[in-house]
Amino acid sequence: MSSKPRVVVGLSGGVDSAVTAHLLKQQGHEVIGIFMKNWEDDDDSEHCSSNIDFVDAAAVADVIGIEIEHVNFASEYKDRVFSEFLREYQAGRTPNPDILCNAEIKFKSFLDHAMRLGAEKIATGHYCRVQLNGKTGRHELLKGLDPSKDQSYFLHRLNQAQLSKTLFPVGELHKTEVRRIAQEIGLPNAKKKDSTGICFIGERPFREFLNRYISKEPGPIKDPTGRTIGQHVGLSFYTLGQRQGLGIGGIKAKGAEMEALRARGLRGAGEHTPWFVARKDIEKNTLWVVQGHDHPWLLSPGLLADDANWCAGVPPAPGQYAAKTRYRQADAPCQLLNSAGDGTADAFQLQFPEDQWAVTPGQSAVLYDGDVCLGGGVISGAMAHA
Repeated sequence: MSSKPRVVVGLSGGVDSAVTAHLLKQQGHEVIGIFMKNWEDDDDSEHCSSNIDFVDAAAVADVIGIEIEHVNFASEYKDRVFSEFLREYQAGRTPNPDILCNAEIKFKSFLDHAMRLGAEKIATGHYCRVQLNGKTGRHELLKGLDPSKDQSYFLHRLNQAQLSKTLFPVGELHKTEVRRIAQEIGLPNAKKKDSTGICFIGERPFREFLNRYISKEPGPIKDPTGRTIGQHVGLSFYTLGQRQGLGIGGIKAKGAEMEALRARGLRGAGEHTPWFVARKDIEKNTLWVVQGHDHPWLLSPGLLADDANWCAGVPPAPGQYAAKTRYRQADAPCQLLNSAGDGTADAFQLQFPEDQWAVTPGQSAVLYDGDVCLGGGVISGAMAHA
């Protein structure tokens, strides 16, 4: 029996997890690879690449010289992630299934499986870091060192037990360095492009996929004056801030709305200014759209969030922090309110000195103190200006 600490690595077939496994072996760990199969429906189609990914993961394991096991979590995924994803969309919200997948599958089902294999730790190819705070005795989730690849936003629901068992080796590196290492050691997937899209949807058109699972109920598209300017195919198929696929490109604003646009300096408004989804009225099955990226309906000075998770196990004290309301955005200064500080606070409020764009119910608001990801919650509503 090996005396080296055993680490089980989630091998996805991508370059990040491959280099993760290599680095851990270099550090003297006994490394075992696990390929997680999380989706079975139509996985032989052109859009779902799990079979190709497993071949790539097996080839990586062969080059590195580690064992690999194929584990099927599709049932757990459907119960815990996909069903919740559909519920949220049906309710008119826009969930982030990658966050739920990390909390429920990669750092729960996968972690449990790894522990049964005698692992001391698990590791993934996420761009973030974990450190033990000597003063508090708690594990902290930190941003990855490559700001363009940081994935702490997707991992903000991890708790102390999960963080204490997890390693993120590539979080200490920039993506260019990861690619260089992969080429240097001859990994077959060194130049494989990064995966995009949600794992179970792949690269296929999103609306086409949702069509299979969510009933369509068409309704009116209205502008802020109440004028009906088109028909939507079902509120579930749209998200706040959406610009493409509205089918109303040639329609002009008019009257008071035109004047409001011109007052904000949008010359030629109504002719070429793009339309954006601004509100969804579930009760009246109405999609409200506005012209112009900076329309007041798209801007919010604050938000409400619930279903909070704090990495430390207790909420941070109210005060000044930074937050992301979507993955691809810079940290925004904010003030945290309504945090009880006794470990029971499930809801919180954020106020921003600068308006936030298209704050979307169902997405996650994630809080930061410098590089430390404190946790976050699911956006339940955006605040409007008084």
